[in-house]
Amino acid sequence: MTTLVLNVDRDDDFGRKAHISSPIIGLENNLRAAQQFGQVDPEDSDLNAIYYAISIYNKMKETDNDIEIATICGHMNVGIKSDMLIAKQFEQILSKIEIDNIILVTDGAEDDYIIPIIQSRAKISSLQRVSVKQSRQLEDTYYRLLKILDDEKVQKQFLLPIALVLIVLSISILLDIGSSGMGAILLTLGAYLLVRIFRLEQNLFNFVGEIKSGFMTGKLTMYTSFIAAVILVASMFLAYNNSNFATDVEWIPILSFIANMIWGIVIAGLLVIFGHVVDSYVKDKKSLWHYWIYPFSLFAFGFISSAIFESLHKALLNWPDAFYIEPFFTPFFIGNTLTGIMITIVGAVTYHYIKEMAQTKKNEIEVEKQTN
Repeated sequence: MTTLVLNVDRDDDFGRKAHISSPIIGLENNLRAAQQFGQVDPEDSDLNAIYYAISIYNKMKETDNDIEIATICGHMNVGIKSDMLIAKQFEQILSKIEIDNIILVTDGAEDDYIIPIIQSRAKISSLQRVSVKQSRQLEDTYYRLLKILDDEKVQKQFLLPIALVLIVLSISILLDIGSSGMGAILLTLGAYLLVRIFRLEQNLFNFVGEIKSGFMTGKLTMYTSFIAAVILVASMFLAYNNSNFATDVEWIPILSFIANMIWGIVIAGLLVIFGHVVDSYVKDKKSLWHYWIYPFSLFAFGFISSAIFESLHKALLNWPDAFYIEPFFTPFFIGNTLTGIMITIVGAVTYHYIKEMAQTKKNEIEVEKQTN
């Protein structure tokens, strides 16, 4: 009858702070992990939990040789992702060790959420929660509060939104736009909450990392993307100036604004694609057939969208008094629409042809490698 002493670190302090991969199976590996983690953050409660698990293991080992110890970790973003990682790591342990019952060790009430995950796969015979002894003196409370605020997870969840609000408020005061300050603060908090809700932090970090990597390695994509952004902004200003927003019907100038923006979007998209093509060919040595369809799609979008929005704008100029159908029968509308459709057909046919050629060449290379 094998008993497993299982320590759980739901927010992955071992991996995040000490770069220790999990699951950690066996006494020697857990001792090594505890020593490594203790050198990084000796005041973390997870350190007490793993040592408590080791203590239970040593005591039970005196009377029972059929006992094992393991530590599993989740993710910094505690929730679904964290629990899925815990379940995956626990199943890895079950595939290596035949377990009859578990002594579960946690460092707080937050870890109780993983009890159903463990209990659905094995029997939990005991739950041990580690409580760190703390001084009740005011000085010690103040010191520990500072230590909590120094934690990376706490900073991102609580201090970051406060810092954003203070920055936006100070900028609005310096620019003497106090009346707009509250709106800017609400906008900032709303954007932050959206990022937190949809778990986009890692995507933002990856985006910033790509920008840094692009400048360090000289990727053309960074510069073409910057130029494309400038073109988009300039197109917005030009489209706004060429649209008459003084009309009584508000959505009519919006149609003109969109029509004037279309080719700016097309040019910006082509620049971004050009940068990716060059980087893929020069630096990454990747096949370029994946990008073949994009220019065709952008040009088709430009011709068809410009025909639709400009003709619709002309048809609704005197709305609601009149609606003119004639703009949809002009050479401009018919010619642009047919041109866009033909570009789409040519792009789709040639894309599939090039894709088949690339796949055939890839298969031939694989067959040649296997033959050799």
